[in-house]
Amino acid sequence: MEMRLEVVQVPVADVDRSKSFYVETLGFALDHDVEHIPGMRVVQLTPPGSAASIVIGTGMTSMRPGSLEGLQLVAPDLGAVRTQLLERGADISEIQDMGGVQFAHFADPDGNRWVIQGATPPDFRAAHVD
Repeated sequence: MEMRLEVVQVPVADVDRSKSFYVETLGFALDHDVEHIPGMRVVQLTPPGSAASIVIGTGMTSMRPGSLEGLQLVAPDLGAVRTQLLERGADISEIQDMGGVQFAHFADPDGNRWVIQGATPPDFRAAHVD
């Protein structure tokens, strides 16, 4: 059996404002922006280097805008990514070291909360995996 997580819905109130944030501020690629049926707009966005995407839009979910938390991105160089995001206008936390793994946090315009994790160093991984 094979299954891959490829798309996650992110509930937003203003699709165009969120699309601008994800593309212009975070650097996500715009894969498509279509209205398949009246009232159902699907905007698919992919983080740089990711195999998985997010979808924002209308007519797709009953989740309250801003209610999603814990979406996690992984960056090989968290410091460099954080610097680039700050330069693009993102409001991102300081980097926190949680016992050998680094994290930074940000939210989209609706308050959906994201985490960026620095890539886990191989020696840390080896010490914590049986």
